[in-house]
Amino acid sequence: MKTFRTPLPDATSLHSISLQHKVFTLGSCFAETMGGYLQEYKINCLVNPFGTLYSPLAIHKVLRYSIFNEPVPNHTYITQQDIHLNYDFHSALSDRSRPSLEKRITERLGTAHHFLRATDTLIITYGTAWVYERMDTGEPVANCHKKPSTEFNKILLTQKKILESFDQVYQELMAINKGLRIIVTVSPVRHLKDTLELNSVSKSLLRVACHTLQQSYVNVEYFPAYEIMMDDLRDYRFYKEDMIHPSADAEQYIWTHFYERYGDAHVKAFIPKWKKIKESLNHRAFHPKGMAHQQFLKSLLAQLEALGNTITVDAEIEHVKKQILH
Repeated sequence: MKTFRTPLPDATSLHSISLQHKVFTLGSCFAETMGGYLQEYKINCLVNPFGTLYSPLAIHKVLRYSIFNEPVPNHTYITQQDIHLNYDFHSALSDRSRPSLEKRITERLGTAHHFLRATDTLIITYGTAWVYERMDTGEPVANCHKKPSTEFNKILLTQKKILESFDQVYQELMAINKGLRIIVTVSPVRHLKDTLELNSVSKSLLRVACHTLQQSYVNVEYFPAYEIMMDDLRDYRFYKEDMIHPSADAEQYIWTHFYERYGDAHVKAFIPKWKKIKESLNHRAFHPKGMAHQQFLKSLLAQLEALGNTITVDAEIEHVKKQILH
């Protein structure tokens, strides 16, 4: 029988992720999606603490801020319609007060710094090779924050620039965490504002850069999220209504490929088990005080308590206990 798809062959990484590992995700909104799944399945994960970042230079810059845990330069702060923002961070990090914004950024950097020092795996998702440089300083920004386009130059990064920027931050990461493993990926989210043609150019540059990184560093590995979306799924029904972002089904499919590749034996066994427990936790009974549901809750509590030595389930245990009649 003909197969009308081109699925990627199964692959297993030599460097697995366990339930006890710490994972840090950084980059585009796809990094948030994968990080969200990791958290959902009880893996200790710090997810995009600085908001959505798309370009390699922006991602590498916040990593360097986190490594050194030092104050962000004053000239990166701006005000737009009485809101204080920073060119190096997403607009999710904004405030009506400059001191409050500085405090929030400092706290995020401190959290990221300490997490990075103990992280087992860093997942970086690059979104675009297009960057905007400030006309006044020549520095690339992570976000233009709706400032006039006349204040920026739009440029396309070269592979050389991406690789040089990565190598600098890589050496600094190794200085604080020699055992760190890095997974790089290209976001399958399409940047249609750049036009389809220029989005293709951008993604091509990112993909070539990721290939070179994987070939150049023994502890850097590429995960083919982009290929899964573009070559395996390859259908508009796997996009959300905006025709830009992968649908929930596509995200779930890519996540399945991810944990099958990187999850250790315990993770692979745990995920379907936890999925059933989550379904039980979300169950809404017609008769919550009835004998059958009370027995169901006691059984669920026993399952959670049995997992207590492996993962943190305090909130779930408390939630179930509140529903059990005494």
